Amino acid sequence: MGIKLNRVKTELIIRTNSSDIDFALLKDGKLVELHNETIDNKFAVGDIFLAKIKKTLSGLNAAFVDVKSEKDAFLHYHDLGPQLLSLKKFTKLVSTGRLKDFLLKNFSFEKDIDKNGNIDSVIKAGQELLVQIVKEPISSKGPRISSELSIAGRYMVLVPFSNRISVSQKITNNKEKDRLKRLAKSIVPKGFGVILRTVAQNIKVAELDKDLQNTLRHWDNMCKQLPRAQAPQKVLSEMNRASSILRDIFNDSFTSIVTNDEALHLEVKEYLQRIAPEKESIAKLHKSKSPIFDFYGIEKQIKVLFGKTVSMKKGAYLVIEHTEALHVIDVNSGNRSNKANSQAETALEVNLIAATEIARQLQLRDMGGIIVVDFIDMNTAEHRRKLYDHLRDEMKSSRTKHKVLPPSRFGLIQITRQRVRPERNIKTIEENPNKNGDVEAPIILIDRIEEDLEKIIDNNGIVLHVHSFVASYLTKGLLSIQKNWFIKYKKWIKIIPRDAYPYLHYQFYDKNDNELR
Repeated sequence: MGIKLNRVKTELIIRTNSSDIDFALLKDGKLVELHNETIDNKFAVGDIFLAKIKKTLSGLNAAFVDVKSEKDAFLHYHDLGPQLLSLKKFTKLVSTGRLKDFLLKNFSFEKDIDKNGNIDSVIKAGQELLVQIVKEPISSKGPRISSELSIAGRYMVLVPFSNRISVSQKITNNKEKDRLKRLAKSIVPKGFGVILRTVAQNIKVAELDKDLQNTLRHWDNMCKQLPRAQAPQKVLSEMNRASSILRDIFNDSFTSIVTNDEALHLEVKEYLQRIAPEKESIAKLHKSKSPIFDFYGIEKQIKVLFGKTVSMKKGAYLVIEHTEALHVIDVNSGNRSNKANSQAETALEVNLIAATEIARQLQLRDMGGIIVVDFIDMNTAEHRRKLYDHLRDEMKSSRTKHKVLPPSRFGLIQITRQRVRPERNIKTIEENPNKNGDVEAPIILIDRIEEDLEKIIDNNGIVLHVHSFVASYLTKGLLSIQKNWFIKYKKWIKIIPRDAYPYLHYQFYDKNDNELR
């Protein structure tokens, strides 16, 4: 009899409103990734602009570039790409209408630029250049850009003006690497290179070709815009965040993709129809009256996971501090009882639990730059090696470029993690609602709620949304406040607990989900 393996249950929950979209990735119900996209986001990683060079800076060997952002974008010489001269020539020919074949098979390439050259020798202020966003604006800095363009597909990344075929380092099987390279060489047109992504493993040539044709269509559409484009102007948008997240993370373990928006639901279904038709049925529309993030327990997890202190198993906890230059994480064993054989075993056990949670926190908060972790001191080299290997394994699933250094003599582990977007910071601390100490906050709040309720009681199907603690206070006991309202007003007031609400916040809705006073 075979052993049945428990597969990880993966869910993507998408919440949208008029201004932004939130994406929560759950694995077996645990929140592991949280992303936000502003609907009018002008600069997403992957967007391509026809930009204008503002000025070059010889000392930095870089240029400031106008891409219509509040702060000019930064372009370093090393981000120009070796085929800069070919890109400039191609852009000029297409923009002036002299080149209408965008496939590069008949295009005459220029020589590569010197990898140790000077920026003033290859670009000048006032010139137009195709550039791609590689880092969104963060804090007071403008976007970071590159003129080495790439267009991401599901299985491969298309790189114009290149002939290089490479395979994701996460594919370790050499036979599979050779197979993918061989297939790519047989389908990729002259003048283009590709990077085969991890999800391309074991994929047949027909699927790879379908993906290649899709990315080439994006390239073609971008080129068609150039004759009409006025720099600075976006000429190719990265696909919307829902599709790009699915493109990057979707796999067979996905059991549901749920959204509260009908248009987005149809968009997800259409995307699944293209990339995995057999999985189309996992796209679902959230129909419960309970808000989507409350229904799946996400709000509660956010409040627990985004504080300065993060609790872990067996009483251990992390303290996460942020400075301008780096993040510091302190591992504490708490007041847990020592059931391990020795202090050394206890330290190792807590550190291994902490390493798992730290990998999750880095992904969840999208922390970038330098992260220094102060683990509990371990005296044996074997334990330090176990911890280092475990932390590296836990971080393997991260799609963000990172490096983990071995523990220092002081027991510190340093991690560098690429930062391409602003870090996710969510305020989890509320003001004390009972600071005057005279009357308990729930009593003050209930009086206020009841005053407002009397003003709207003539409406049908009244629903009250309140903080979870207040909801419990209103519904507790055989003769609860909710039941007293029913006796008094001859109407049942439905109460919805909201984990996202501040303690003293509440809102009434009617049966059609319209806000009441």
